[in-house]
Amino acid sequence: MRKTTKYAVFSTNWGYCGIAGTRQGLVRTHLPAPDAGQVSARLLESLGRAEADKDFLTGVQELIAAYFEGDRVDFTDGVPVQLEHLSGLTLSVLTACRLVEFGRTTTYGKLAESLGRPNAARAVGNALAANPLPLIIPCHRVIRSDGEMGGFSAPGGTVLKGRLLLHEQSRPEQPEAARDESGHPTRGR
Repeated sequence: MRKTTKYAVFSTNWGYCGIAGTRQGLVRTHLPAPDAGQVSARLLESLGRAEADKDFLTGVQELIAAYFEGDRVDFTDGVPVQLEHLSGLTLSVLTACRLVEFGRTTTYGKLAESLGRPNAARAVGNALAANPLPLIIPCHRVIRSDGEMGGFSAPGGTVLKGRLLLHEQSRPEQPEAARDESGHPTRGR
């Protein structure tokens, strides 16, 4: 049986975000942009056929919205992803990058070293440039060894990367947002 790919575009404090995937998990995300139509078009570029569903993975939509409202959100737990179509170094890099915690950064070189490939910083950067799940796999948290930001291939480029890093670093240490039994934020309920 063929998996149905669905997508949703939804509003956050920073603009419209998008997610796409199947019931098994996300295959693509789109960071905030001012135009919902632009988000839909870019989200669907490499997906082929997908069905719009505003209720698709609403818990993930709520977590993303909470992040852009200022909550410390950990996307490693409770956000299923599908990376089976990736292989080799790209899969290893994205898997390792997913573990970089909120408010922290690492370098391309350190990420390469953690994979046993100390001379592969450029290859790590190339793998991150192909990240289909920005924010969920926080490639914005990977910077150059000289402290400069490095690249960011998502729409908004390094300006958005800098804004995301500043957003996270301006959040004081605090417990994560309260969640209900399904893992959804409970604020305002």
